[in-house]
Amino acid sequence: MAANILIVEDEASILELIALNINQAGFNPIRAINAEYANNLVNEKIPDLIILDWMLPGMNGIEFLKRLRGNSLTKKIPVIILTAKSEEDNKVLGLDTGADDYLTKPFSPRELIARIKALLRGRSPELINEPITISKLKLNPETCEVEFDNKLIKVSPTDFKLLHFFMKNSEIVFSRNQILDKVWGRTSDVDYRTVDVHIKRLRECLADSGKSKLIHTIRGFGYKFSEK
Repeated sequence: MAANILIVEDEASILELIALNINQAGFNPIRAINAEYANNLVNEKIPDLIILDWMLPGMNGIEFLKRLRGNSLTKKIPVIILTAKSEEDNKVLGLDTGADDYLTKPFSPRELIARIKALLRGRSPELINEPITISKLKLNPETCEVEFDNKLIKVSPTDFKLLHFFMKNSEIVFSRNQILDKVWGRTSDVDYRTVDVHIKRLRECLADSGKSKLIHTIRGFGYKFSEK
C-alpha cells in the first residue's frame, strides 16, 4: 500500500513539482494550498507524512504544526518543513516546534524523496516500496514480481500481497486474524480459513525454489516467515 503524503504549499508550481516527484516515487500525493484546507483533509483521513511550507497565507506552517502536535491523533505524523528561511534560528524553531526534518528552498526533489523515504523507513517501513530479499528470494513491490535465482515465480495478486506482508515482517508470528486484517483489510468479509488456503497456495508456488519452508506454521496461533 502506497503512503499517503499531504503536501501543504501555496505556490502552485512547487506544489505540482513535489506531487509529480512523490507520485513517481510510488507514493500517493494529496494537495492542499493552505493550512485550513490541510486541516480539513487531516480530519477526514490521517496522512502517513506531511510536507509543510512555512510561509502559508492565513495560518502559517508553524501554527499548523503546533496544532498537529497538540492533537493526540496527529502528533506522531512525520513532518518535513519547507521554507525560504535559511537562518539557523528559523531551523531551530521549526525543529523545536515538532518538525522531523527541514529543507530550505530551492531544494532538490531527489533529496526530498530521499528524506521522505528515510522518515517512513524509520516510522512505517511497510510503506516503502523497495525490493526485499530474504534467503535469495527477491520480491519487488513496484513490479509485483517474485524471483529466485533470477527466475520469476508466478503468484496471484493476493498471494503476492501475502508474501509481501510476510517478508517485510519476517521473524514475527501473526495470528490468522492479524493476517486477515493486514492483507485483506478490516472490512473484508472473508474468514480465517481463507488464510490457510492462501498459505497452502503460496507454499506450492515457492516449492520449486525450495523456499516453501520459509513459511512456518505456529501451532495454536498462526504463521511466521523465517529463515530459521
